[in-house]
Amino acid sequence: MMKIRLTLIGTVAAALMIAASPAARADAVGTLRAFVKDVNSGRGSFTQVVTSPDGKKTRKSSGSLEFQRPNRFRFAYTLPTEQLIVGDGKKVWLWDADLNQVTVRPMSDALGASPAALLSGGSLDKDFTLKNDQPAAGSKADATMEWVAAVPRSQDGPFRVVRVGFKAGVLAALEIEDGFGQRSRLDFAHFEARVTLPATRFEFTPPAGADVLKQP
Repeated sequence: MMKIRLTLIGTVAAALMIAASPAARADAVGTLRAFVKDVNSGRGSFTQVVTSPDGKKTRKSSGSLEFQRPNRFRFAYTLPTEQLIVGDGKKVWLWDADLNQVTVRPMSDALGASPAALLSGGSLDKDFTLKNDQPAAGSKADATMEWVAAVPRSQDGPFRVVRVGFKAGVLAALEIEDGFGQRSRLDFAHFEARVTLPATRFEFTPPAGADVLKQP
C-alpha cells in the first residue's frame, strides 16, 4: 500500500497543480496549457479507484487536497485508511496512521520526472506528447468530458500515459496507466481555485513515537 501511495504522489500532485480555470475551451490541449499557466492554488476533495491490469480487482479510496505552487501540496486519505502526504517544497512526507510510520524523501526524488513535476514546471512539450483523446477502455465514461492524453517521451518512467479530463473547462478527472497496465482514476469535486492557504498547511512534524524512514 505504501508503494502505491508514493507512486501516486506524482499523480495527485499533478492534478493539484492544474486544477481549475475560469473559462472553457473547445480544445482540451489548450485547456490543459491554460491550467498549467494560470492556477497557483486550490483545494477540494477526490475519490480514487485503482484497477488491476485484468480489470477484475479494484481498490477505492477518498480524501481531500490542498496545493500551493510551486511544489507545495497536502492530501489526506480518509477512507479506507488514514494517510497524509505533504509536500513542503523540499521534501515529501507520507504518514501512515495505522502503522504510525513516516516516510520522507527529497522532493526531487519523490516527483522526479513524474506528471506533477512536468505539469507544474512548464515542460509539457519537452517531456510529453499531447493530443486530444478519450478515457481508457473500460473506465468510467462521461460524454460531457473532453480529454487530453499526455504520453511521456521517455520510456524509462513508471507511467505509460496520463489522461486529463475536463468538464466545462474545469479539471474533473485524471487517469494514469502504468507500465504494467494498472489504471488509477481520480475524480475531483468541490474544487476551489486561487484560494489563500496558510503556510502551515504545508508543514509536517512527525507524530510522537512515529518511526521515521528516510529514503535517499
